[in-house]
Amino acid sequence: MKRTTLLLSLALAVAVSAGCATLDAKQREWIFQPSDRSWGGTQSTEGMQDVWIEFTSDASGKAERLHGLWLPHGKASAPVLLYLHGARWNVAGSSGRIRSMQKLGFSVLAIDYRGFGRSSAGLPSEATAAEDARAAWDWLATQQPGKPRYIFGHSLGGAIAIDLARQVPDEKGTIVEGTFTSIPDVVSTFKWGWLPVSPLITQRFESIRKVADIGSPLLVVHGSNDSLIRPALGRQLYEAAKEPKQFVLVEGGSHHSTNAVGHRQYREAVASLFHLK
Repeated sequence: MKRTTLLLSLALAVAVSAGCATLDAKQREWIFQPSDRSWGGTQSTEGMQDVWIEFTSDASGKAERLHGLWLPHGKASAPVLLYLHGARWNVAGSSGRIRSMQKLGFSVLAIDYRGFGRSSAGLPSEATAAEDARAAWDWLATQQPGKPRYIFGHSLGGAIAIDLARQVPDEKGTIVEGTFTSIPDVVSTFKWGWLPVSPLITQRFESIRKVADIGSPLLVVHGSNDSLIRPALGRQLYEAAKEPKQFVLVEGGSHHSTNAVGHRQYREAVASLFHLK
């Protein structure tokens, strides 16, 4: 999400009194910014395997196809992690974070939602992204039977991760980085956040209402220098969750660098909260 684009677009929607269907579609475009681009240009996916997940969507009523990247750990018994990326960039744009999570001891499956990269075309929504995450989660269970499964989400992907974690009974733990309490809360932190747009936001991603329903350990990570999603929102999300949980503030971490800057803190938190080494 680009802060200025999102807020100005929402304000414009208020000004022109757009129809409900148009407003919803525009919000989906502004919030997800679906594309086939990678962060910083072409990212290295060497060593990652292309995987395809096919399922019938209740939302669209048709067969859909998700593209994912699979990065196995060298240890055959390693736990598996479903990686859910944020807005704007395709799954290849998360290759650095994917490798980082593998170094923490996970085999990683990272997916593109519909509308991103090589997955099925279409404008994503809160509902379809949740459906995509669940399809990938179920696919992991069939492909890696018997292995403990964890969920990771960055930024907007953190909200999708929390929604998935509260619905499935078999996750061993959830990690979110640089994420928020709700879209209306994010909008309220912007320069023009005083504008009364909250009632018009249809893609709300209200993690603050969902996080207490997670039945596994939760790790919330945020960078102190995150100027897009303020650390206070990550802290509020953590405070609303049930134990066991842990909050890690990475000094100097930005919205995009926290995972790299805070790798040591990540490793320590994963070991203490999830009992993984």
